[in-house]
Amino acid sequence: MKRLVTTTIATLATTTFLATTTTTTAGALAATGRVAVFSTEATPIEIFENPSGCNKLAPDAHVLVNLTDSDVIVHGDPLCLGPGLVVGKEHGSHVAAGSGAFSVKD
Repeated sequence: MKRLVTTTIATLATTTFLATTTTTTAGALAATGRVAVFSTEATPIEIFENPSGCNKLAPDAHVLVNLTDSDVIVHGDPLCLGPGLVVGKEHGSHVAAGSGAFSVKD
């Protein structure tokens, strides 16, 4: 009986984790518009058209401009797993060197 309870709890925990992960990933669907990222004067501006999901930033990214109809989140990791700085629609922000990625806020 104890093993059945332990297995059931483990299954519920896994299901809850997967549901949360799926919701988070699916929630970052797509924004209409562009996100522009400036790195240095020597490199062209990187443009993300209708961004969706997790978008990796160049290691030397310096300024992010959100020209979409949604807020975006700048994450410190390249997988968009951690918390981040929210950049409102039609706004911009300096990003810390080495910021990992950005995602669209649902």
